[in-house]
Amino acid sequence: MNVLVIGGGGREHALAWKLAQSPKVQRVYVAPGNGGTALDACLKNLPITDMAALRDWAIAHKIELTVVGPEGPLAAGVVDDFRAHGLRILGPTQAAAQLESSKAFSKAFMQRHGIPTAHFEVFSEATAAHAYLDRMGAPIVVKADGLAAGKGVVVAMSLPEAHAAVDMVLVDGAFGAHPGSGEARVVIEEFLTGEEASFMVLCDGKNVLPLATSQDHKRLQDGDAGPNTGGMGAYSPAPVVTPDVHARAMREVILPTIRGMEKDGIPFTGFLYAGLMIDAQGQVKTLEFNCRMGDPETQPIMARLKSDWVDVLWAATEAAGSKALADLELQWDRRTALGVVLAAPGYPLAPRVGGAISGIPKETDEVVVFHAGTQFHDGVLKTSGGRVLCVTALADTVKVAQARAYDAVRQIQFEGMQFRSDIGFRALKA
Repeated sequence: MNVLVIGGGGREHALAWKLAQSPKVQRVYVAPGNGGTALDACLKNLPITDMAALRDWAIAHKIELTVVGPEGPLAAGVVDDFRAHGLRILGPTQAAAQLESSKAFSKAFMQRHGIPTAHFEVFSEATAAHAYLDRMGAPIVVKADGLAAGKGVVVAMSLPEAHAAVDMVLVDGAFGAHPGSGEARVVIEEFLTGEEASFMVLCDGKNVLPLATSQDHKRLQDGDAGPNTGGMGAYSPAPVVTPDVHARAMREVILPTIRGMEKDGIPFTGFLYAGLMIDAQGQVKTLEFNCRMGDPETQPIMARLKSDWVDVLWAATEAAGSKALADLELQWDRRTALGVVLAAPGYPLAPRVGGAISGIPKETDEVVVFHAGTQFHDGVLKTSGGRVLCVTALADTVKVAQARAYDAVRQIQFEGMQFRSDIGFRALKA
């Protein structure tokens, strides 16, 4: 069959790479793709970013399965549109994607359905938000309500930092919402302590299939210092997600969410990502929901997956009553996979792009380099985005996977390349 992956980041490269390994697949198209997908003989880039044009192309070229990578098209209703035209597509509807596209919707949903999360208040007026901050004190968390590409969350350790975050959204209009329109909103949450983990599952509206556990590193610098980013590295599995924590996450977060969405008349299909905070006692609270796989968590998860990914995603797009998804059991490589993100200079605030990239090692059974912000033009591979590559290695232990990944990192060069040197440090302490 012919398969289409929508998106152009590292997550989409990893999804397409795994799909192309299925003997059932003739060609995987990636729209718009990146330099890595352009260089892979098993993949073909499509320079189409308009979703209506892409839908028409999918119909004309008999695409039998479409997988949506990023959140933007989901929030814009690409799944509704493709389905309305008889196309099989994996992802939530526009209404269901509000779990990610609106932090206020998500928090109200969790409150309504008894899903453990941090205490919160929502504000659209700066004066009231500032007064609330003064009353609550720091540390405290300020979140822009809408989509912000992983950069709309400020974990403020001081009140001045929290006030500045409120002003950024409600006064300066960061992340697109116009101040004073009522569309610009912030969610202010209590600060939670513990260890974060990424808990991802596949859903068909009723049934749930958990994916391998993972953990990412959101801060730019070693030791979790510096600003939040889209993610500077990740590994799978995550030792913090013990069997007890896994069972608790399914029982207290995932299943109530799927049942709650069904009860609210907006059944959830596709990837559901719960960002969890796990305390010292193994209690879990939900930090956020995403309606797609995480990036860079997808890269190590796909590196470990042994099952035919086409079979899995096909089952997830069958009618919920078929139980196709419920009957699946995923096969995983027992090894640890660890991915290190290489970022452009100036990332995350103002990445400088256009530098030539060299030294990327050839793919082996132990190391694969997934591309994100790259483009291949006139025979030259160049940086084109903030997060450029994710160097992913497999090994029997976290320590060896880490060493293997950094050995590969040292072969790669581009001007101003920045990366963390401690990816996996929490797992090493586990």
